[in-house]
Amino acid sequence: MIRTRRAFDPRSIKLVIFDLDGTLVDSRLDLVHSVNAALRHIGRRELPEETIASYVGDGAPILIQRALGGEAADQGLVRKGLEYFLAYYREHKLDHTTVYAGVAEALAAIQHSSNGMPRKMAVLSNKPVKPSQAIVQELGLGQFFAHVYGGNSFPSKKPDPEGARKLLAENGASPEQAAMVGDSHVDVRTGRNAGLWTIGVTYGFAPHTFADDPPDVLVDTPQELAAVFGGGGPRS
Repeated sequence: MIRTRRAFDPRSIKLVIFDLDGTLVDSRLDLVHSVNAALRHIGRRELPEETIASYVGDGAPILIQRALGGEAADQGLVRKGLEYFLAYYREHKLDHTTVYAGVAEALAAIQHSSNGMPRKMAVLSNKPVKPSQAIVQELGLGQFFAHVYGGNSFPSKKPDPEGARKLLAENGASPEQAAMVGDSHVDVRTGRNAGLWTIGVTYGFAPHTFADDPPDVLVDTPQELAAVFGGGGPRS
């Protein structure tokens, strides 16, 4: 079901920026395996899948820090764990990761706007840029995106609006002509900080985080996401 807090006219949207993990692809198992491999490497106990999944969204350094106990974790151990995690994930990022069912079809529908002009689309992830780009390309999504940026593409990560503002400038869109799509409060805050419309998807990793940071529009499926931009979604 499409739930709307603040409606927009989909015909006005020229640029759609997508989160990657939990929004376009289900990478949960590969992230879990990689975090637990890093924990084993540094002599720590493995964590449950749901626990690790709840830590995803703010980038690899924060992911490992959370897996080691949060801000109080020994920073030398965090660095050691992060180094191993990145190396392991680089090799295993596509062992189990898949595109969510219906996402490719939704992207094709969103790309073709109702006013006849193709929309521009981009990925802005907090995952490092090289694995982000590799996942997009190897899972057949590269055709949809003009840019794929990661957590190390800019000095700051989401929810800082730097990456979103860069994409606005590169694609000739004003904030009110753009939307941010993601599965967590991080994406909602990023969109708000950049002045964009925000759309949350509940099928991802962290829909519970929308309770404190509700998006303008909330959808449950990729098909509903396509409807938001295809004339069947909210209008002002």
